[in-house]
Amino acid sequence: AMLGTTQEKIHYRKAVNRSHAQVRSDANSKVKYNAFDPELQLWVAACLYWGFTDSMARFRGPLSRAEQEAFYQLAKPLGTTLQVRDDMWPADLDAFEAYWENGLNNLKVDDDVRAFLNALTDLKFLHPLIRYTLGPFNRFVTTGFLPPQVRAEMQFEWSNKDERRFNQLLAALSRVNRLLPRIIRQFPFNTMLWDFRRRVRKGLPLV
Repeated sequence: AMLGTTQEKIHYRKAVNRSHAQVRSDANSKVKYNAFDPELQLWVAACLYWGFTDSMARFRGPLSRAEQEAFYQLAKPLGTTLQVRDDMWPADLDAFEAYWENGLNNLKVDDDVRAFLNALTDLKFLHPLIRYTLGPFNRFVTTGFLPPQVRAEMQFEWSNKDERRFNQLLAALSRVNRLLPRIIRQFPFNTMLWDFRRRVRKGLPLV
């Protein structure tokens, strides 16, 4: 969505749409949902954009307001590559920030969703060796990156000491990141884009 050409976006839209067609509620579902719902897709895209900008600021330092606005406009395809209409994407950074704060303030996580997300956070879907080795670290980093409102809804514990440790970790990683060649800093996104283009050329499944 961010790095591909228009034609590549079309290829991926078709592939994702085929998968999304299966993601919908049925008569037994507690909540009605449909992966083609543009409002839900807008929130997902907003979360991706917020994650990008938050990580960039933590690793590379804050951008100017003009740079933030320019990057925000570039991020529109995170939503519009799928079913989000152009006019649904908040018009500018001020509008986005209002949308984002409203979304966070109205966010509710119930017990079922919390249990599902906890399993993801603890890497319970992976081999036990990986889960027990990397699970605690993944939980720590995931919790650290979450906005406070989401952290509270997830009932994740987070102390001032945790915040200091997290900031120290990011500072160390940032120093290393600045020394790495661009091609390594862009990993794994550059590799994933290369694989995507290879799959398009060979007519292989994209999802």
